[in-house]
Amino acid sequence: MSTIREARLTDCPQILELIHELAVYEKEPDAVKNTVDELEKHLFGADPKVFTHVAEDESGQLVGIAMWFLTYSTWEGRHGIHLEDLYVRDSERGEGTGTALLKTLAQICIDRGYRRMEWAVLDWNAPAIGFYDSIGSSTMDGWSTRRLDGDALQEMAR
Repeated sequence: MSTIREARLTDCPQILELIHELAVYEKEPDAVKNTVDELEKHLFGADPKVFTHVAEDESGQLVGIAMWFLTYSTWEGRHGIHLEDLYVRDSERGEGTGTALLKTLAQICIDRGYRRMEWAVLDWNAPAIGFYDSIGSSTMDGWSTRRLDGDALQEMAR
């Protein structure tokens, strides 16, 4: 079983490696523009806005990540966690690593009085959907994730 802990500055190269593996898994191998320097700045800079927990095996290798940031519910009047990425190496899947990462984030929610944890999952990712169903998460029917980026973002800003 892996050890779950908060990421350290020295983990950034391995975190980026796992992000690249996730991109390959999600059929977007060339989409990652992130760098070790960017991770160091955003995770460990003066005022971090994104956080990462890692799963580390006995040899010190990272085998999973949970990268997250805070949300805020105007109706609840409380923060929550948005899980941006959960990734566990294929060799570690089915060993409880993903569950352990999610349990850690759930405990953060409880300890800090956050009301919920949310994330998105690709419609075709049946293994992930099955896993998420097995832990009791629910699909938010009637909601669609929307994105404004690229030229459309530039146009909106004008």
